[in-house]
Amino acid sequence: MQHRILSHKEIQYKIERIAYQIYEANVEEESLILAGIEGGGLKFARKLQRVLQKITDADIVLCKVEMNKKDPLSSGVKTSLDRSEYANRSVVIVDDVLNSGTTLIYGVHHFLQTPLKQLKTAVLVNRNHKKYPVKADYKGISLSTSLQEHVKVDFQAKNDAVYLE
Repeated sequence: MQHRILSHKEIQYKIERIAYQIYEANVEEESLILAGIEGGGLKFARKLQRVLQKITDADIVLCKVEMNKKDPLSSGVKTSLDRSEYANRSVVIVDDVLNSGTTLIYGVHHFLQTPLKQLKTAVLVNRNHKKYPVKADYKGISLSTSLQEHVKVDFQAKNDAVYLE
């Protein structure tokens, strides 16, 4: 049984709020890298990119982050940008749901192998079930859920929604 946690309108509001928070933390930057974790994270990053492009003249660069979410250690992390393209720049790693922290911590580890100006994380839903010491710097909503419950983010044109299953 699904329970809608966030409606399309509520998600749009949270995307806009997070985009403004990212902008405020990077107001002096000429460019910013949004590193979206493939899947929902990349879709969320694209939505943040659209809002950021409206509120700042900075170059908002989208970077796709790929890994096997079930076993990131064996698959490794790959990005659509070369390391030289994000070196000494501000990077925000973006994912839709922060559950155990596995994908974010491996994403952070990957980017920390290159000197950066700043590294932050953004998630739409923070579930508070972390097994790694990673936090969301920018978050849409925090949920205290049981481990048996599942959060589903459904990005659909004009019908985005977050469900608890």
